[in-house]
Amino acid sequence: MCEQIRSGGVLNRRNLLHSGLALGASFAATRVSGRVAQKTDARLVVVLLRGAVDGLSVVVPYSDTNYYSLRPNIAIAAPDGTDKTVIKLNDRFGIHPSLAGLMPMWTNGSLAFVAAAGLPKPNRSHFDAQYQVEIASSGKSSDAEGWLNSLAQTADGRQSAALGVGEMNPAILAGRASTKLIPRGQAAARTGVLANEKTRAALLDLYQGQGAIGDAFAKGAGSRMQSAAELVADKSAMQQGMGREMQAANNGAADPVGLALDAQHLATLMGNDANLRLGFLSAGGWDTHANQGNVQGQLANNLGNLANGLLSLRKQFNRPNDTVLVLSEFGRTAAENGTRGTDHGFGNAIWLMGERINGGAVHGEFSGLGRGDLNEARDLPAHHDYRSVLAQVLKRQFSLTDTQLANVLPGANWDARLDRLLKA
Repeated sequence: MCEQIRSGGVLNRRNLLHSGLALGASFAATRVSGRVAQKTDARLVVVLLRGAVDGLSVVVPYSDTNYYSLRPNIAIAAPDGTDKTVIKLNDRFGIHPSLAGLMPMWTNGSLAFVAAAGLPKPNRSHFDAQYQVEIASSGKSSDAEGWLNSLAQTADGRQSAALGVGEMNPAILAGRASTKLIPRGQAAARTGVLANEKTRAALLDLYQGQGAIGDAFAKGAGSRMQSAAELVADKSAMQQGMGREMQAANNGAADPVGLALDAQHLATLMGNDANLRLGFLSAGGWDTHANQGNVQGQLANNLGNLANGLLSLRKQFNRPNDTVLVLSEFGRTAAENGTRGTDHGFGNAIWLMGERINGGAVHGEFSGLGRGDLNEARDLPAHHDYRSVLAQVLKRQFSLTDTQLANVLPGANWDARLDRLLKA
């Protein structure tokens, strides 16, 4: 039987743009000549888990007996209060024990999940699905702007800078708005050949007078030198803050320097520049086709490292209008495969953290894991378009007009079942 945690219909895009009901009349007071009138201090950090994390091991429907019959070897045991079982969220759902560090956020109401969200229709290609998520569209145009870049162009009525850490050219940041891109890990604090004054001068001379290319190089070189200097200046304090605490928290496990260090760099640079209000991080390693494990194994290790990174983010992004959003391109099959892993699926969990999140709740619709409830008898359905989740955050946090929201998230519908995802 289908459980609908929040009731309500879905408005189509025509209504979104033209109806007086579009996106809720309560936001009408925030519109001024198509520009944002309030909450210009909002900050958003998006974490993309590339490779398709197994959402059914993140938000575990432990009360559904089908979960255990579908996963005889990799299911996580129902909660019994120990660290070897699901950590109970409510009478239906729990989280993986490797995510135990996030429970204080659940308890204080700053962490929530949407359990069954995803693309408008299945796409089991990592490359295609990730691209669709990053441009907020099912189209495959090579020159499409990323939705975070589109948001940067409208978030406060002018071009606002965005920051990406860890990737060279993520599609989500591609577009006309100004962006900063910082390498992953320790490389972010290094300037490379630009550190040599003579080499830097020679390169600037080489590109001088080359029009837009020369201007772009000069701007990029200056940005890289400035960012590296800021991170080096922050390095000693960062090491003191992370050293002993992380060693104790690791308890002999591998040091989760990846996402946690990238998160620290993101927080440092965004904290130093009030114009940087949009951030992007990514983490790989979620394509668990074989030997996925349950409370131990590769997925458990990855989730533990992810939890450390998210805790670092939450520590730094704790202002009233900060939001951290975690999503993946698609979920994984409900049943384990012959190699004790899971294959490419459809619906997945989306995580949200922040003071304005209606936390301590699993929002939206979840229909269970019976064969007749699954997509193509194999996958968790995507009851909610991921763009409908994004729309709730962007509308309420950035006070976008209906037209702005439609430009950032083309084709998105307003899903009233998610109306309580954020506080009024």
